This record gives sequence, structure tokens and C-alpha cells, in this order.
Amino acid sequence: MTQQAVCQNPLQQRAAFNRRRVMAGSGPQQLVENRTVFEHHEVELSIYDTFARAEKVQLQADEVLYCGMISGQKVLHGKHHFNAEFVPHESFVMAPGEQVAIDFPDASEQQPTSCLTLGISRDRLRQVCDQLNQANPLPRELGEWRPEQDHVLHLYHTEATQQLLIRIVDCFLGRDSDRDLVLNLGVTELLTRMLRQQGRNFLLHCARKDPTLNGLTDAVRFIDDHLAQAIRVEQLCRIACMSRSRFYQQFRHVMGCGPMEYLQQRRLDKARELIAAGHGITEVCYQVGYVSASHFSRRFQQQYGVTPRQYGRQQGAAALAEV
Repeated sequence: MTQQAVCQNPLQQRAAFNRRRVMAGSGPQQLVENRTVFEHHEVELSIYDTFARAEKVQLQADEVLYCGMISGQKVLHGKHHFNAEFVPHESFVMAPGEQVAIDFPDASEQQPTSCLTLGISRDRLRQVCDQLNQANPLPRELGEWRPEQDHVLHLYHTEATQQLLIRIVDCFLGRDSDRDLVLNLGVTELLTRMLRQQGRNFLLHCARKDPTLNGLTDAVRFIDDHLAQAIRVEQLCRIACMSRSRFYQQFRHVMGCGPMEYLQQRRLDKARELIAAGHGITEVCYQVGYVSASHFSRRFQQQYGVTPRQYGRQQGAAALAEV
């Protein structure tokens, strides 16, 4: 086994396996965004490999399009001045009719840039929205679960989402007898995660704009403003004017996790932002409320699949590549 294979994460290994199959056949049809398509029921998986630098390559979504980065780096350009780097462990979701232009600043034959997309029907997304509205309705002030229109959702996904993507890719690449069931459950979970992230973003926006909208927005604003401090559930219940049981129920309905788990996730989100901005690891550790550097590093790796120092080096290398 080569050193490169040892260093590959499971999703990169599957992309490399697919690339070897393509090369063993007629070879890639094109050097930029060479596409391998797998279709099954209402879901279409595409794995894209790019072997040469390119700019302003157009990508349009006919249905809901979930994109996950596997290796290398892209730069995305969309309307409303949307510009963002797209690197491994990140996802972006495009609404039907949305379009972006993509740059490939460092793709080569030796180190191709790879990503995957999942095209999911709007009917399937509406089904998941209906299920969420029935089982876990949002507080009345926040409306209903619904897909965002005219929207690109860009996020740094967790290790749990990474493992979910691996399971979905394995369903397409393998011949498992339970393939239909696993794929159905996997896509439903992925859409649910996407909708919950939209719900979190919306609630956080409301909390910053009008923290008194309801009890949850007040509590979320307090969490966001006091990440470096010790926060107790009893404090949040008082701020939200709810009993402990009702607060947990409401919080989990919207966020998909408990308040203390959300606090840890927001601390790690903030830590990632600060590291990307060039702040030192030890400084960041204390700034987001951790008292142990080793504990901070362990939790960061559990959440994002890399240590804080590894993430800092990745961001530093990306910044140098732009110069």
C-alpha cells in the first residue's frame, strides 16, 4: 500500500476506486469535471474528477443538488456576491434552478480534484419536510419546515455527515442486498440534516435580529454571546421562560440536539472560524470556553475529522495558493 493510500480518508478511497475503474476502461472523457453517474430510484449520484486547472465552469441544479467535496479545492461563485472556497469536509446545497461558476485552482493529473453530487427530487424533499412538520413542528413564530427557495447553503459538515456520505456512496458502488433500504434511510437522514441546518441558521439569524421573538431565540442569542463562559441549562430555561422539560423538547425539535450539545457545536464552529482567520490554537481554545487544549483538540477532531493544527495548516496552504 502506498503512502498516499494510507493518508486517504474513506471517501477519498472510494473516489480513487471509482477513478481506477474509469481509467481501466476508456479513460476519462474530459479533463475538467469528468463525470461518473449512478442512478437509483429518485436519487442520482455523480462523482466528478478534474485533472487540470480551470475557471468559471458552470454547474446548474435541475433538482435539489447536494454537493460534498472529496479532495482538492474549488472556489464557488454565485449570485448575490456569493464567493466561497469549497474544500473536503464541506457541503453545499443548491436549490432547483440555482447556478454557480466553479474555479479549480490546483487540479492536476497527479492530484485530481474530486467531489460528489446527489441529485434528489423535489417530491422527496417535500416528503421529508412533511414528516418533520408532523413529527417535530417548529414553534409557531418560526413557521414550518420548508426548503429554502433561491438559495445556496454552504456549511462545514460534521464527521457524522461524512460517515453518512460514505454509506450512501457504498450503496451505489456495492451490491448489498439491503441497498434500497439503506439508501432510502441515508437520503432521508441527509435531507433532514440539511433542513435542520437551515432551521438553525434561521433561528440564529432571528436570535441576532430579534432575540425576544420567542424563548428559544432569546436562549440561542445568550449562548452565542457567551461561548467562552460556563453556561448551565437552568440559566437557559430562565431566559427562555420555560420549564426544563419544555425547553429541552422545544430546543430538540428545532435544533435536532440538546442545548449543551448545541453549545459545544457552536464553540467548535467559532473555533474553526477563528483558526481560519489566523488565530493561534491555544488562544482559540480559551476564547471558546475550553480549559484543556487536549480536550479541545479531541472534540474538534471528533466534530470535523481533523485536529485544530491540521485544519490551520490546511487553511494556511489554501491562503498561500491564492497568492
